[in-house]
Amino acid sequence: MTGEWRRHFLTEGEKKVNRREKEPIDFVITWVDGNDQKWQEEKDKMLIAQGLGVHIDGRKERYRDWDNLQYWFRGVEKYAPWVRKIHFVTWGHVPEWLNVDHPKLHIVKHEDFIPKEFLPTFNSHTIEWNFHRIEGLSEHFLYFNDDMFLLNKVKPTHFFKHGKPVDMLALQPVVANKDNEVMSYIYLNNAILLAKHFDKYENMKKQPGAYFHVGYPLKYYCYNVMEMAFPRFTGFYTVHGPSPLKKSTYETLWQAEPELLRKVCSHPFRHKEDVSQYVIREWQKLSGDFVNKNSYWLCKYFDVSDHNEKLLRMIRKHTGKIACVNDSNHGIDFEKAKAEISAAFAEGFPERSAFECE
Repeated sequence: MTGEWRRHFLTEGEKKVNRREKEPIDFVITWVDGNDQKWQEEKDKMLIAQGLGVHIDGRKERYRDWDNLQYWFRGVEKYAPWVRKIHFVTWGHVPEWLNVDHPKLHIVKHEDFIPKEFLPTFNSHTIEWNFHRIEGLSEHFLYFNDDMFLLNKVKPTHFFKHGKPVDMLALQPVVANKDNEVMSYIYLNNAILLAKHFDKYENMKKQPGAYFHVGYPLKYYCYNVMEMAFPRFTGFYTVHGPSPLKKSTYETLWQAEPELLRKVCSHPFRHKEDVSQYVIREWQKLSGDFVNKNSYWLCKYFDVSDHNEKLLRMIRKHTGKIACVNDSNHGIDFEKAKAEISAAFAEGFPERSAFECE
């Protein structure tokens, strides 16, 4: 059957699928200039106001500047030209080199979309739980942290298929983390919230293929098998990479848990009673609103250390599609690591993008 005749005889279902594949996808990226004096003063003032007894996550590693954001834009321009709009979420500052007049760029300040009652905020969860309020945001969007870099060509179907997020449903027990105690509480809170709305065994019966997909990494396939021994969710593994999200899922969760989410957003810093945006991804999966695939391979995760040879080689040679360059190590030689990573990016992305001023 020729392509012309094939198009003529498409079923209504096939036509709907084709329309879904063409639906726009936006990117959302959050950024903070930890060196901004006004931002520091406002943050310090809020820290004092909160007192010493509050369980917050105020690590310096969460805010220090690696000065490599321009390479994020170079990667997007080169490897994801199909993106409709980039919503650049910021406290108020923007990099001096950023071309704010680029037609695909939308500068979004916290005050533009976060309700006033939750401002000022230095809590990433408050910011993330309000993305659906961003003016002009598409139904389907990818959320990037500013440490997630595109290093090779990616397609829309890597993230969304048939109007659904592409993701991996993997169970993993929550474990104590002495280096980041707050997040251990948050991961447990996530599991408790999801268990409130989804019965584990019933969900496994309803969509066994979501748990036992032959394409999943063996480690997480085995985790899912072993989890059958426990009647309740013990935790979830969420791939640390760009998050494929739907605006309508946000609206569903705000309708389901308005009091809890208002409480989370009222915390100006990360708090041990928070739930994170990972709940949104897991909600989509448990609802069956996703396409199951091994998404683990798409993004390689690196904790920056004093020995970053694999990361540097990946950046220079573009040997993978996405790299997450995570700054969580307290004891590294920061200036040395920063110089090495910046040099690798300069070699891997020598050409300036249209998102940069001349």
